[in-house]
Amino acid sequence: MSGNIVTLKDIVVEFDGERILDKINLDIKDKEFVTLLGPSGCVKTTTLRIIGGFINPDSGDILFDGKKSTDFRRIREM
Repeated sequence: MSGNIVTLKDIVVEFDGERILDKINLDIKDKEFVTLLGPSGCVKTTTLRIIGGFINPDSGDILFDGKKSTDFRRIREM
């Protein structure tokens, strides 16, 4: 096990034909404190919405404790 509680792997998001996230990767380990800093419009909120399951990426994988987030999304849709 990698020890990552959240993993974003090669996440791509496009809005209106414009790529705003281009294969980003992020690993958050248990007990880590992580902040996203940057100017307005640099996709901080979009990244958080992806982690929270409010936005589906166009490609890439989101894992929680090593399990793909699609497993959790199916449960929520029931």
